[in-house]
Amino acid sequence: MNKKLKTDAVDYLFDAILSLKNRDECYSFFEDLCTVNELLSLSQRFEVAAMLKSHKTYLEIADKTGASTATISRVNRSLNYGNDGYDLVFGRITQK
Repeated sequence: MNKKLKTDAVDYLFDAILSLKNRDECYSFFEDLCTVNELLSLSQRFEVAAMLKSHKTYLEIADKTGASTATISRVNRSLNYGNDGYDLVFGRITQK
């Protein structure tokens, strides 16, 4: 875990997120918290990660998501050398 990231403010934010009970509450909170572009960028990265885990090529991912190869590469680096956060979540949810 990045020690610069671990702050009381980030803990407070994560506690708020953990208090959400359903998708509608998530929409309400995240629409207030983030700009539309920020939220779409987060969801794009998550979709890229799922596609990388499914062994899709960069070209397939770029075509489907509109993500740049730089974004795909950054997500791939997180999957390979990050804190296993994507793997944790993917292990708990089912893909659509």
